[in-house]
Amino acid sequence: QVQLVESGGGLVQPGGSLRLSCEASGSIFRLNAMGWYRQAPGKQRELVATISRGGTTTYADSVKGRFTISRDNAKNTVVLQMNSLKPEDTAVFYCNANIRTKDLVLRDYWGRGTQVTVSS
Repeated sequence: QVQLVESGGGLVQPGGSLRLSCEASGSIFRLNAMGWYRQAPGKQRELVATISRGGTTTYADSVKGRFTISRDNAKNTVVLQMNSLKPEDTAVFYCNANIRTKDLVLRDYWGRGTQVTVSS
């Protein structure tokens, strides 16, 4: 069994900052790429940022220059630092990880999501 647990969501005013964290635990043999996705009401889930095991990052155009993704391979964690938040960033944010488990099965896992609301 593998679990991804997110934390750090909440309510913030426009222009503010939030830091999301996600920890993977369980029967992990190798933790590969990790990332954050988000889903706003009435919209499809979209990619926000990803980071490879080696630290290569990608970002959605809408968050470039404002969000930073990082990871700690020793702690099986990924962090999304979000600055200059806008009302349009309001969404449920989901952690994603590509994991090979100890029984050598490779698949993607998802967290349950954490709500981010940007409003004055």
